[in-house]
Amino acid sequence: MNRNLLRALRRNLPCLNLRVPKCIGHVLLLTMVFASFSARAQITITGSVKDTNAESLAGVSIAIKGTKTVTFTNGDGKFTIQSRKVTDTLVFTSVGFQSQEVVIGSKKNIDIVLNESASALNEVVVIGYGTSERKDLTGSVGSVKMADLLKAPVASFDEALAGRVAGVQVTTADGQPGQAPTIIIRGANSITQDNSPLYVVDGFPLENFANNTLNPAEIETIDILKDASSTAIYGARGANGVIMITTKKGQVGSPTISYQNWFGQGRNLKKMEMMSPYEFVRYQKEYGGAVAATYRDLEFYRGIQGVDWQDLIFQNASSSNHFISVNGGTTATKYAISGSVFNQEGAIINSGFNRYQGRIVLNQTISPKLSVGINTNFTNAKTFGQIFRDSENGSATSYTMYSAWGSRPVNSSGETDVIIDILDDPEVDNLNDYRINPVLNLNNVYNPVFSNTLIANAHVDYKILKNLTFRTTGGVTRTSRRAERFFNSLTSGGSILTPIGQTNGINGSISDITNNNWLNENTLTYNKTFAKKHSLNVLGGFTMQGTDITSSGYSAIQLPNESLGINGLDEGVVSTVLSSSLSSTLASFLGRVNYGYMNKYLFSASFRADGSSKFPKINRWGYFPTASLGWVISREKFMKNIPVVSFAKLRASYGLNGNNRVSEFGYLPALQLNFFSGSANTASSYAFNNTVQTGAAAANLGNSNLKWETTAQLDVGFEIGLLKDRISLVSEYYNKKTTDLLLNATLAPSMGYKTAFKNIGAVLNQGFEFTINTNNINSQNFKWNSSFNISFNRNKVLSLNEDQPSLATAVGWNSNFSQTQPYIAVPGRPISMFYGLIWDGVYQLSDFNQLPNGTYQIKSNVVNYNSNSQPGHIKYRDLNGDGIINNLDYSIIGNPNPLHIGGFTNNFVYKGFDLNVFFQWSYGNEIFNTNRIEFEGQTARIQLNMFASYADRWSLDNQSSTNHVVRGGGANVYSSRVVEDGSYLRLKTVALGYSLPSSWTKKIAVSSLRIYTSGQNLITWTNYSGLDPEVSTRPGALTQGFDFSPYPKARTITFGLNAKF
Repeated sequence: MNRNLLRALRRNLPCLNLRVPKCIGHVLLLTMVFASFSARAQITITGSVKDTNAESLAGVSIAIKGTKTVTFTNGDGKFTIQSRKVTDTLVFTSVGFQSQEVVIGSKKNIDIVLNESASALNEVVVIGYGTSERKDLTGSVGSVKMADLLKAPVASFDEALAGRVAGVQVTTADGQPGQAPTIIIRGANSITQDNSPLYVVDGFPLENFANNTLNPAEIETIDILKDASSTAIYGARGANGVIMITTKKGQVGSPTISYQNWFGQGRNLKKMEMMSPYEFVRYQKEYGGAVAATYRDLEFYRGIQGVDWQDLIFQNASSSNHFISVNGGTTATKYAISGSVFNQEGAIINSGFNRYQGRIVLNQTISPKLSVGINTNFTNAKTFGQIFRDSENGSATSYTMYSAWGSRPVNSSGETDVIIDILDDPEVDNLNDYRINPVLNLNNVYNPVFSNTLIANAHVDYKILKNLTFRTTGGVTRTSRRAERFFNSLTSGGSILTPIGQTNGINGSISDITNNNWLNENTLTYNKTFAKKHSLNVLGGFTMQGTDITSSGYSAIQLPNESLGINGLDEGVVSTVLSSSLSSTLASFLGRVNYGYMNKYLFSASFRADGSSKFPKINRWGYFPTASLGWVISREKFMKNIPVVSFAKLRASYGLNGNNRVSEFGYLPALQLNFFSGSANTASSYAFNNTVQTGAAAANLGNSNLKWETTAQLDVGFEIGLLKDRISLVSEYYNKKTTDLLLNATLAPSMGYKTAFKNIGAVLNQGFEFTINTNNINSQNFKWNSSFNISFNRNKVLSLNEDQPSLATAVGWNSNFSQTQPYIAVPGRPISMFYGLIWDGVYQLSDFNQLPNGTYQIKSNVVNYNSNSQPGHIKYRDLNGDGIINNLDYSIIGNPNPLHIGGFTNNFVYKGFDLNVFFQWSYGNEIFNTNRIEFEGQTARIQLNMFASYADRWSLDNQSSTNHVVRGGGANVYSSRVVEDGSYLRLKTVALGYSLPSSWTKKIAVSSLRIYTSGQNLITWTNYSGLDPEVSTRPGALTQGFDFSPYPKARTITFGLNAKF
């Protein structure tokens, strides 16, 4: 205190010298003077806090060091705090960010940029039925850095998930807009059932969640539960991992309006090089027959440009995204309201994806003990365009890319305009789909899928005691989906010039499916810290969930009036009428205990009992326990002398999970009404005593002992932070064994059934994961941080049915291959392996004796593939040495499973500029490129164009070529000839942005403004010859890495802005 002031007070207020004050009025006066002096001494500091992307941070703590004075940023990231001394230090802290200290000095306004913590050890992650600080976790939880993911211009978060989290494999079937990728966490557990993870959106568990119903900008956090300790709380649905999605909520503060917008242009990554007119005609002449005679002399076609059908069906695909939100509230009421519009054209004409989405979140604190909340999200979406993953008639020729690749580049007269303008190419063999003009076909296809999704849930929290909270939640998810198809006379599906068109004529169909899901969860949570050393968290609860699915559909053929389109189905001949209804319920009891001693020794145990109507009564309940331990080594005394180590933790877990992804009535025997007997094409008929009888027959045997697939998982992890967490490393080993696999087991002929659904077999997944996060440079003007992850998974079938040495699988893509199985599962090998003949090049002249008449006769010591093998014909290896090439020579010829996958991210910030660069890769996986079977001459279709690679084929003048001669491809078999290395490294995302200084934005009444440009799928390094190595057009555990007529992926460049008001 000022000494002169004190002496003056003593002179004027003598009662200050008394031991017992008697002049009360003087004391009151003294109090007022001190208050006035104190008020004059306080300093008001204002400012804002943002992250490195110039996004305002709400809820950041600002404290005066050494005092109890603290405040928080509002929804705009702004704050105000009072200080007494210019020498005070402000400490800025926020979960997931590095703390920062600033001396006040002469500054009245302080703007801070917080860097994301490299290790994020203090970040809060979402786990089942609660949250936890990462440093206290004993399980394996991977978190997606949303700031990085949002740099990718995508419709759905899963499109940008690949390479972001260790142990998470994301494979896109192709590039069709609106299509969901396949996500596998730590390897496939099941051979025949669904391996997709469980999604939990704001606490609502969803088994079949359409990720594209959520705008990525709505998502606050994505946490991925990977080990049994984390997932067992979800019991029968947790074996495949759990993806926890938490959407954004309201923040305390004045209303903040956020607007995000980007526009983009995309183009297919690659197109296949096709034969030129000259090469095409040369191929036709070598094919021979009457068709060859219709073409002129070969040299006539040498200079003709020809039609590039790929250029005609590909387009510059525009896309746009508009997102607006209002966020704010008080300590009692918080709200968030948002809406978005997303439009994306496909890389192929007349295809795309549109979405309209809105969301309302309200949280209300009614009293210190009672709070409630509601969260609703509604999405209307439309996907349109030719479906690429199936065929109308099972024929390879009906696929879009097949038609574009195979259509002739020129007609026999050397003309191109003629074949572009007409529907069918009259010179192409009748009843071949590829005679139909692919451009006209695509422009006339009507094939939209409309969907509406409502996700609504509410919760009530009541604090019974200081440390005991009761929560009840209720919610509904309703999805309605309508698929409409109409094929007029200008489409391959409706033209009388195609096989299916001759049968069906103009035709169409409508199908509807509605999925209603309801949920009620009730939990009690007890939190208590004892003696400042023991922390205890106990959770107990009961949940109920039900699903009702109804579907209906009908189709009509031979429509007389195509001008009515889909509205004229009633005038045609009814072809199919279908309807079904399915219901299932799940009741569960759950519990979890987390205990920590001095934040050093950690223990967690959980248990869940699930009762599902999908299983028979004797096996209706499944029980899933787990336990885990953690040791925070860095908190031991002996670690204090190792300052370079800021954090170190060893953890281990073991537990059981289940997989209930079976049909609702899978355990029951079924009757079939519509079946055929012999050649009698009569519904509901059966030949008995040479007389056709009508009725029903048993379709399957059923299994009253059916039960869950069970996965036992061991996980060991080590986490370390170095140099004050500037470097953090997480390494993990896991071992997952799934038993009681749900398989169709082969039965004895005496049973009367070929197969039955049984719990047999086992699968093992083992692997290592490594994640490294670093803050490389952290200066005032320049910042650079990196993130790297890599995963190794080894999958192995341990056993199948007792009398079943292998499980082979066919793929529907070409009716000529319908009886050939290119995939096999064998004990001791991964689930999905390519199966076929080993290609041995082509027969050379040295394999033959030339007879006097000039013909060739194969030598006796050379295996003859067929009865008339000739030089240049395709050659396969005789594995069993019996001198015959047949199915006994089939073997494993490839592996679609990668040796490792990963991602590498770098973020740079220089003053107002920010740059994000993200690489993603897959290494060691192989691809079954069946496009080459069709377009490198193996199936030898007349008048069908080929890949340019087949122009280099074997001849007497070109005996070094490994491509067989025309008509030398032999029978329809799979072989190692079309198995290719699918490894790739992709520059997945690059984003460059600039955040305008606040001094500029204030002039236009904007809180913050960032402008940016970004690119997706920019560069791919690969040896794969197909359109894209990131492909699997027949997704499934048994059919990975299959490539036929995929929808091409697009390279997209966008420009956008993020603004806050």
